[in-house]
Amino acid sequence: MRATIKPPVPANEKDRLIALKQYKLLDTQREVIYDNITWLTSKVLGVPITLISLIAEDRQWFKSTYGLQGVTETDRDIAFCSYTILNQELFEVQDALEDHRFSNNPLVTGEPKIRVYAGAPLTNRDGFTLGTLCIIDQQPKQLTPDQKEIFKKISQTVMAIFEMSKDFQTSLEKQQQLT
Repeated sequence: MRATIKPPVPANEKDRLIALKQYKLLDTQREVIYDNITWLTSKVLGVPITLISLIAEDRQWFKSTYGLQGVTETDRDIAFCSYTILNQELFEVQDALEDHRFSNNPLVTGEPKIRVYAGAPLTNRDGFTLGTLCIIDQQPKQLTPDQKEIFKKISQTVMAIFEMSKDFQTSLEKQQQLT
């Protein structure tokens, strides 16, 4: 599965991937805290699908999904989130069929039939965007300013949990080295 237009790669891609690996999140088990966040995001924003995705070298891996059963990753070349990680701002596509970057994307022309996509970057304290909190709908629409602000706050919460988890792991490793 390939999109017609391949997404660009961030200028800091090499360092971004190193930062991503330091969080030790890729290919880990599902966790209730993240599943609760994707569920809440879907309900609060009124969308059927919410994902927490991490963008690795050649794939988009989902730490949590709500509304998209049985899918754990996609090829990075077709991932809308590949565009979100290019900036530190919310990325919104109001109708993917009308957007030349996505109109031939297999996630638009086939399941899950994406029409609306919005992604909030998960950017760490060093400025590297590891992935996204994203929402998907099958009906064209636009987020309101309040919805955008809620969405950004939830994504900041996800990143804060990532940071706390990494700090805790680092602390445990240091403690183990001392004993």
